[in-house]
Amino acid sequence: MKRIFVFAASLCLALASIPASGQESLNSEPDNIIGMYYVSYESQESKVRFTKENDGTYKAQTVWVKGCRDEDGNVILRDVKNPDKTLRNVPCDSIVLITGLEYNAEKQRWDRGKVYDPTRGIRANATCYFGDDGKFRLKGSLLGFSQTVIWEKIE
Repeated sequence: MKRIFVFAASLCLALASIPASGQESLNSEPDNIIGMYYVSYESQESKVRFTKENDGTYKAQTVWVKGCRDEDGNVILRDVKNPDKTLRNVPCDSIVLITGLEYNAEKQRWDRGKVYDPTRGIRANATCYFGDDGKFRLKGSLLGFSQTVIWEKIE
C-alpha cells in the first residue's frame, strides 16, 4: 500500500510540473519569435522571417511573395503604396514589415514596434504573441482601430 501511495504522489508531482499545453509557453522566451512564418492575407501568400537586431529588437522582412517574380526571376510586384517614395521600388519579397519590436517579459509578448501593411501603405503600432493554439498573432493598432492577423510559424 505504501508503494502505491509513493507512486501516486510521484506521478501527481510529475504531472503538476508539466504546463497545461504539454509544452512551455511560446511567449515565455524572447527569441521564440525568431524564424520563418507563412502568411496568407488578402489573397496574398508570403513567407516572412523574424530576426533579432543588434540592439535587441526584432525585425520581420518578407522573403517570398507568390507571384512577385516572373519565370525568369524578374520582379513584377513592388512596394508601390509605400508612403516613403524612396522605397516604392523595393521588390515585394524584400519589404521590411516590422521594426523595433521589443520583448515585454511582464506581459509575455512582443510590443512597442511598428508594422507596415504594404497592401494599404500604412504603418501602425505592433503587438505580437503566440495564442494558446500555438499560432502567432500580430495586432496592428492605429488611431484607436486595430486588426489582428494570424501567421503560421514554419521554422
